[in-house]
Amino acid sequence: MPADSATSAPAKSAPATRGIDWHRVFAFPNPVNEYAARITAALVVALSAVTLLTGFGWGLAVIAAGFWLRVLFGPRISPLAQLSVKVLTPWLGRTRLVPGPPKRFAQGIGAAVSTASALLLAAGLAPAAWVLLAVLIAAASLEAFAGFCLGCTIFGFLQRRGLIPEDVCEACNNISLRGA
Repeated sequence: MPADSATSAPAKSAPATRGIDWHRVFAFPNPVNEYAARITAALVVALSAVTLLTGFGWGLAVIAAGFWLRVLFGPRISPLAQLSVKVLTPWLGRTRLVPGPPKRFAQGIGAAVSTASALLLAAGLAPAAWVLLAVLIAAASLEAFAGFCLGCTIFGFLQRRGLIPEDVCEACNNISLRGA
């Protein structure tokens, strides 16, 4: 047997991966275009205001479902996020990249508040449901119109206190990794 036969043998191929890549299914973009996030927040404000003014309870279910879609799957299957990312933000033509984990955390807070509001309404506690929806409108308005993400601020506070590990968002910890 020649000495170089070991190097001329066919290379073994890597085993094919089978099944669902759950990390990709539940992926959230990082970084995120802040303008897309702000436009999505403005759409949430509009939908929430219509729901509050009309008293249409199904609007709460739609709002909560939208938040859950965004927190679980990113903007890929959320109608409001798709409108924002694919249509309105490109039309605006502006980009400012910010870390994704705080935005996902903020979406999670929105999911919790809107779900609680929907459950309160379903339990016959309409005044409490509408108060929670008003709080959601205030927080989404801060993001949409002032560029202040309340959920992102809470994320930073929790991270500085060690309740969210530093490796969840390296760019949040390291000022040199932040975009201008």
